[in-house]
Amino acid sequence: MIIDQHNRVVDYLRLAVTDRCNLRCNYCMPAEGIDFAQREDLLSIAEMIRLSELMVSMGVKKIRITGGEPFARKNLMTLLNVLAELKGIENISITTNASLIGPYINELKALGIRNINVSIDAIDPVRFFQITRRDLFETVMTNFHRLIEAGFAVNLNCVVLSKQNTADILPMLKLSEQYPISVRFLEEMPFNGGSQAFNGIEWNHTRILEHIKTVYPNLIQLPAAKSSTSVNYTVEAWKGRFGIIPSFSRTFCGTCNRLRVSAKGDLITCLYADPSLNLRSLIREGASDAELQSAIVKAVKSKAKNGFESERLAQGATNTSMASIGG
Repeated sequence: MIIDQHNRVVDYLRLAVTDRCNLRCNYCMPAEGIDFAQREDLLSIAEMIRLSELMVSMGVKKIRITGGEPFARKNLMTLLNVLAELKGIENISITTNASLIGPYINELKALGIRNINVSIDAIDPVRFFQITRRDLFETVMTNFHRLIEAGFAVNLNCVVLSKQNTADILPMLKLSEQYPISVRFLEEMPFNGGSQAFNGIEWNHTRILEHIKTVYPNLIQLPAAKSSTSVNYTVEAWKGRFGIIPSFSRTFCGTCNRLRVSAKGDLITCLYADPSLNLRSLIREGASDAELQSAIVKAVKSKAKNGFESERLAQGATNTSMASIGG
């Protein structure tokens, strides 16, 4: 079991398999992209398997595959096939932009992987293109419907961007009336890879909720796990639900149970923190499993109380792109 200095049990690993993405979302990176990692600097699939097995042996019960765009990583399915057979994992999930997942939907279903987060910030095709700088709206929506038809548990994640996609909030919310999905609205964060100046947010979790209540005043708040990052609601008789994630306000930090490993092997104890150590380097220097475990435990013991403390101690973590951190 991994326990931090604040007595929080860490049992959730977010594992980034690549920092590359086929979209160029304007709140994540510049149009020309970022300084992507060289192939030799990425964790290999074998190294990811070793770290996953090690983490599970230490008490990790949930692994979320992130990126970049995970399906841009060659041989991703090799990793997923191993994870699907790994005893001790209770939940394997994937965060994707859903533009490349199409050829793998049947195989994912056969592996028993059911939890898919689809990152989509507009359901208006014009606004989708303006945000992503790519003409892939129809592909994404086709794969979204295929995932639902195949029985996956689908979350739609929408970052609320002032003056860009606030007109999409209510239309996107309506999808949870028709489909048994969760639509989740996230506060914007500063991890944009230098694509723009970040001076705070206009649409925080309170404003998002009040905007929704202007049309749906009688919301039903739903119970959530102690470690949940979202406050969840539904409208009576709707098939699905929606949630609001205060990712910039950071009201959920007190129950954080997460670790991140970036595509380059950086162990990150908080989204707003600098990396604690580089696991890739330790592995390639010949570290034993016991040495890796010791390094991980030591890093977790230094985990900050919350994201504000992490940001205060960091040397520039918020200047990077979310694609580099791993979501």
